[in-house]
Amino acid sequence: MSWRPQYRSSKFRNVYGKVASREHCFDGIPITKNVHDNHFCAVNARFLAIVTESAGGGSFLVIPLEQTGRIEPNYPKVCGHQGNVLDIKWNPFIENIIASCSEDTSVRIWEIPEGGLKRNMTEAVLELYGHSRRVGLVEWHPTTNNILFSAGYDYKVLIWNLDIGEPVKMIDCHTDVILCMSFNTDGSLLATTCKDKKLRVVEPRSGRVLQEASCKNHRVNRVVFLGSTKRLLTTGVSRWNTRQIALWDQEDLSMPLIEEEIDGLSGLLFPFYDADTHMLYLAGKGDGNIRYYEIGSEKPYLSYLMEFRSPAPQKGLGVMPKHGLDVSACEVFRFYKLITLKGLIEPISMIVPRRSETYQEDIYPMTPGTEPALTPDEWLSGVNRDPILMSLKEGYKRTSKIVFKAPVREKKSVVVNGIDLLENVPPRTENELLRMFFRQQDEIRRLKDELSQKDIRIRQLQLELKNLRNSPKNN
Repeated sequence: MSWRPQYRSSKFRNVYGKVASREHCFDGIPITKNVHDNHFCAVNARFLAIVTESAGGGSFLVIPLEQTGRIEPNYPKVCGHQGNVLDIKWNPFIENIIASCSEDTSVRIWEIPEGGLKRNMTEAVLELYGHSRRVGLVEWHPTTNNILFSAGYDYKVLIWNLDIGEPVKMIDCHTDVILCMSFNTDGSLLATTCKDKKLRVVEPRSGRVLQEASCKNHRVNRVVFLGSTKRLLTTGVSRWNTRQIALWDQEDLSMPLIEEEIDGLSGLLFPFYDADTHMLYLAGKGDGNIRYYEIGSEKPYLSYLMEFRSPAPQKGLGVMPKHGLDVSACEVFRFYKLITLKGLIEPISMIVPRRSETYQEDIYPMTPGTEPALTPDEWLSGVNRDPILMSLKEGYKRTSKIVFKAPVREKKSVVVNGIDLLENVPPRTENELLRMFFRQQDEIRRLKDELSQKDIRIRQLQLELKNLRNSPKNN
């Protein structure tokens, strides 16, 4: 009997990546050179936001999607932060509301006017202070309106109720910097990866750690919930410093279900999961390629499909929500690729090749829409609810009826769980201590140099005085 390769039928095995033409790209953008491991990009059905290089503070651009082509150097910016902007995320239910976090320890909420910015925006509708170190991550709750999560370098995750503009919960279970946060479908669970090499599944309202994995052989960097499959996928580095991915059961993190090595490159692997098509995309920071897989419910769980290749390295990737895709072109995913060297944002569409031009119901099931399933008070009281689904058959044309109303408040202290967050400063990180040590060493050297220069000058003056006293005129 001759050997035959195992054939596996899949409607997505011929998915290919299509790069937008140059006139449909965004050119001339001074993309930030910050080395923080984030995407520095956020996109929704109306706007594209990119963190930019700036002096004397942090700023980002907000560009309407139809305004493609070359962006003028003096294009208006959102520039209210006093430190570098580290992360930006659009509100999933109100399309002109965006959250940003920065090295200045603040989280800010911005309201973008209709048609985009006409002048620089420096005043946020809401400024949130509760972290005592820089804030590296922000995430919106997937089913509840006006609930925002922020993770800072003080090792804390704060849950903000934007209806009142205050933190209502604090998750304090991490012992080092939090690298990534991901929610399950209804937002009842939060998965985090941390610099202490641990993967955690947390109940966010109580802050209780339900599952914890100490990853010795697989040093985790990023995590993503795989929809409603009760599984997690992490990307990280093996003990041999090769990039790898691991699949976990969310109810038992004692051992990964599978581990698979990807390659020997050093860039961080960003995972993106599409729950509608069960496709996983892996994009490496500094790579030009995007690999994609199909996730199954039975072994081997992970089936490699294909790879999109490009010579231009990517700094980060923004992802278009489902309701912003071009259904008529059978587009199932769209990336916005940041190419720093060219100052270019390049849309990449993942397309399922179909001959028919009619609506393809098998690749566009009901998907989470733009209506929240819960209010902040309902979610905080313990209610969980799946997202409200919508069909893409008629094309997305509705605008959100929800309006963001910033609360009016004046308060200098921020008390959560009986602790004033602005007074209770946590211990410094190892990197911060090292920086302080080297700064002090430099200051000591500088002072020593100054003292030695003064000693030399004193000796010179003493010598001059002695010469004057011994001169013949004085005799």
